[in-house]
Amino acid sequence: MPSSVMSTSNSSGGPRPPAAVSAVGLRKSYGDKTVLDGIDLHIPAGSVFALLGPNGAGKTTAVKILSTLIGADGGRAQVAGHDIATSPQAVRAAIGVTGQFSAVDGLITGEENMLLMADLHHLSRREGRRVTAELLERFGLTDAAKKPASTYSGGMRRRLDIAMTLVGGPRIIFLDEPTTGLDPRSRHNMWQIVRELVSGGTTVFLTTQYLEEADELADRIAVLHDGRIAAEGSAGELKRLVPGGHVRLRFTDPAAYRSAAGALREAARDDEALALSIPGDGTQRELRSLLDRLDSAGIEADELTVHTPDLDDVFFALTGGTDQTSEEAVR
Repeated sequence: MPSSVMSTSNSSGGPRPPAAVSAVGLRKSYGDKTVLDGIDLHIPAGSVFALLGPNGAGKTTAVKILSTLIGADGGRAQVAGHDIATSPQAVRAAIGVTGQFSAVDGLITGEENMLLMADLHHLSRREGRRVTAELLERFGLTDAAKKPASTYSGGMRRRLDIAMTLVGGPRIIFLDEPTTGLDPRSRHNMWQIVRELVSGGTTVFLTTQYLEEADELADRIAVLHDGRIAAEGSAGELKRLVPGGHVRLRFTDPAAYRSAAGALREAARDDEALALSIPGDGTQRELRSLLDRLDSAGIEADELTVHTPDLDDVFFALTGGTDQTSEEAVR
């Protein structure tokens, strides 16, 4: 991918909506290894933001800084309107964090895990039990509430982990690799939970290596590589950064196919399939122009499909497809 690829953030040119999370020039190093090299973020309230990157790209470090678990070496950031450096307690009161590894205590029951979290948030006994019961029901854990968490499946432990995160009613949730190790059904269940959280007004900051996950959930996606944001935008915007998109026209009438091939000289021909491929990025304007050309020539295709690169193509183009040394090893 050429180095000229820039962020597509705020491509409409209009004013940005208020940010739940914002950062300017965020930097962090471990020894002589620069993990974050001046990243900028703007995440609107009530949205899902996904941070993608290879192992060691700095995703977990970004979450730890924004959730006040570690300090930055440079730059500034605000979370829920509070400066992470000068008002860390206010930030912590507004957020919930679910890390890569479950915070669930397997030696006690799911209900006891929840009540412990309620105590940590200084809820009254009555309020703690009410919130615990509501969240256990919401996450489908009521039947297992009295069982030791060590008996839970991976998906159940992850659901309990997120339910514990929600006890304090956070406005912003950081989900660091939330579906790592889950089977496909559990992963899809987790996606539905995230959608429900956002529909209720919660902002979700998601880090993931599952590109399908980002494509399914995120309003905006940033690709982190070598400590910097290599590109940012919606899934559709990022896919258009990578060449290879095209519109495919298929015909059943050989005469119509020949006429279309004559009218669309730039198209790649597949004479056996009676199909034409016209390079393009699949935008509405470009598609309308193509259809106008076909109408002017009196040509009607039997099938029209738009093919765009997927996030796998974007990821490998931007990162070179290489894994870096893990962040844990850097430390």
